[in-house]
Amino acid sequence: MTQLSAYFFAVLAGFALLRAPIGGTFLASLGPVLDIVAIFSIVFFSIILIIKAFVVLIGKNL
Repeated sequence: MTQLSAYFFAVLAGFALLRAPIGGTFLASLGPVLDIVAIFSIVFFSIILIIKAFVVLIGKNL
């Protein structure tokens, strides 16, 4: 698995965590915290993907 696909799957995991139904479970009290973690992971890994794509477009290896 390449590094870019790992970042892509991390973004997908963030969306899955954001949409996971946790009502009625013992995790229901952690709902707001899990939402913050999910949003942070989506934003963080999306920024990494955008930066990596920009680097590829300008043709430099970092």
